[in-house]
Amino acid sequence: MGITALALSCACLTACGSYGGGFNGGVSEPDALDPDGNFGYDSVIEQDFSSVTENDTSYFSLDRNTAGFSHVRYEIENGYKPAYDSVRIEEMINYFGYDYPTPADGQTVSVSAYLSDCPWNSDNRLMLVGMKTVEYSLEAENANYVFLIDVSGSMSGDDRLGLAKQGLNMLVDELGGGDLVSIVTYASGVDVLLDGGECDGRGKSKIKNAISKLNAYGYTYGSGGLEQAYKVAKKHFITGGNNRVVIITDGDFNVGINNTDELKEFIQDKAQSGIYLSVLGVGMGNMRDDIMNTLATCGNGNYAYLDNITEARKVLVEELNGTLKTVAKDAKASVKFTDAVSQYRLIGYDTKLISEDDFNNEKADAGELGSNLCVSALYEIKLSDGADGKLADVEIRFKDVTGAEEKNSSAAAQVTISTPSSDDMRFVGCVAEFGLILRNSKYKGTASLKAVTGRLADLAHYTATDPYKREFLSLVGKYSEIDK
Repeated sequence: MGITALALSCACLTACGSYGGGFNGGVSEPDALDPDGNFGYDSVIEQDFSSVTENDTSYFSLDRNTAGFSHVRYEIENGYKPAYDSVRIEEMINYFGYDYPTPADGQTVSVSAYLSDCPWNSDNRLMLVGMKTVEYSLEAENANYVFLIDVSGSMSGDDRLGLAKQGLNMLVDELGGGDLVSIVTYASGVDVLLDGGECDGRGKSKIKNAISKLNAYGYTYGSGGLEQAYKVAKKHFITGGNNRVVIITDGDFNVGINNTDELKEFIQDKAQSGIYLSVLGVGMGNMRDDIMNTLATCGNGNYAYLDNITEARKVLVEELNGTLKTVAKDAKASVKFTDAVSQYRLIGYDTKLISEDDFNNEKADAGELGSNLCVSALYEIKLSDGADGKLADVEIRFKDVTGAEEKNSSAAAQVTISTPSSDDMRFVGCVAEFGLILRNSKYKGTASLKAVTGRLADLAHYTATDPYKREFLSLVGKYSEIDK
């Protein structure tokens, strides 16, 4: 019996499993991409406005997963309205880079804040918290990577195993001569194709040769593959180095662990070994986003979805340090509002909320942040009558793992009534409004595609040098055609 539904969380993160999107306030879902396929997303239940007099502080786990944006793009590019639960607005916002201040010398994370009017609700404001992690070169330490590759029958196709092979070859080109690479595959069984291969010139040719021979067949013994990958990673463990499993899969485990709690316990136990995890999803129609989210969330990892070769290059070349190097472990945020704010609503992070106890517990599991990446959190707030002065205090807590030993650290910022806006914030507002439209959110107010397109046109000077932000404008246009 295989896994038929999987939705779980770590610490106090909560979610429910759903296939092809879930229930959204009584509104019918759009037609799912390949509705007969075995694919699923964790249910996203949007948070309501909170009253500051009743609950003045918002707590959530931080990560920089970007799969939500790639899912939306893939669905729109193929002529479909995205399933509601594939729309995770924080992952859409965090897909892009921003001009947030870099951390000061000796710091790992910087925090900044911005304030603007709310485009879809003239009575409210938007408050943006921007975080930037320190740039850490992979060349600063030797690495031990295990490529865990799903070669089951469901991975057949140019957009699955074919894309995985292209992406892995690009990744190998970026690795240093002192790095070690192992290759583990899983289908009906599990095989170790390469055990601790060196990344010098001759070694890279050997690694690529092994990648070229990968073929899709059989069932999906994913849990067996994970177990073997961690064994190999432990065998070649580099003390003080970067030890990581990189899994590429469509997430469709149908042999092995078939119980949600068992998989959760298994992957959390492995996360304690000092071996990090990068989850790269491919394919659609048989793609199990919920399982891959679980692996990343519970395995001290990050999660990206590769829908084309351009995205593979972005994740595995342009953002390689962020994909393969964690600098802030168990990262979490606290935003405490003053009585100058009457109500607030965190946009996104709906499956990543945590309790005050977990925020204050140094041992509680939370998210991981990679090197040289931007992370954003957006609030819609309603000011109190006569609001003035400070609006909120922001605190980020994490374990700094850039040194020989991890240490507890934090970063903070204040938001005041005079906090300025920025082009970054105006763009973030466009992405958030588009996400609210895609979800048919009850909080979308006067949101419209026309308004998003108009504001993006006004930001032409800002998007001109960023191909991914220019692509976003094109994506809004394509959805406008679908939504006629």
